Amino acid sequence: MSVIVRLPSQLRALVGGAGEVPVDAATVRDAIIAVDVAYPGIAFRVLDDRGALRRFVNVFVADEDVRFLDGLDTKLESGQTVSLVPAVAGG
Repeated sequence: MSVIVRLPSQLRALVGGAGEVPVDAATVRDAIIAVDVAYPGIAFRVLDDRGALRRFVNVFVADEDVRFLDGLDTKLESGQTVSLVPAVAGG
């Protein structure tokens, strides 16, 4: 099923400047891997060595944080948007 992966400006250089990348994916993990297959380097910046989300990356599906859903195994429906959002810190 076709979904859109929305990328932050920090990752757009890896995808030729695009803010959104359409992919076929059934889960959030599948979507990240599909973008990485087309544009190598994305998964390295989003996933750690164990394949888990890096602490400083938030992922949303339909405005819901996947950490409160099924994480990277969150199921996707055709047409949904997966947003990769870097964590913001400051003081």
